[in-house]
Amino acid sequence: MIAACMMSLTAALALADVYRQRSEKRAAAVAMTKGDPDRAPAIFRRYGCAGCHTIPGIAGADGKVGGDLSALRERVYIAGVLNNSADNLVGWIVMPQAHSPKTAMPATGISDQEARDLAAYLYAN
Repeated sequence: MIAACMMSLTAALALADVYRQRSEKRAAAVAMTKGDPDRAPAIFRRYGCAGCHTIPGIAGADGKVGGDLSALRERVYIAGVLNNSADNLVGWIVMPQAHSPKTAMPATGISDQEARDLAAYLYAN
């Protein structure tokens, strides 16, 4: 009985730690980007990002044309051409050709605020 309680307590503490880490990542992403990650899934769908990219947590986002956006916050570079920072990511999303004229990523018409929301989502996940 005591062993079962200890195992349950250990599992509960581990789960609480996962939630705490997720919350901390989200708060840091929001602070860095000034975006709202909750708005991102609809924006990804509206602009068709999932057709080209694999995006964690977005149903059907398993595209292979563009880069896999999983664990983007851990990378050194964005698209192999920009240092990975919130401002660079937002700039890349809004106008990729300004940073790499021959990129296959199109100018989508995504606004600066929408790009901040997408960046917040990508850094939080």
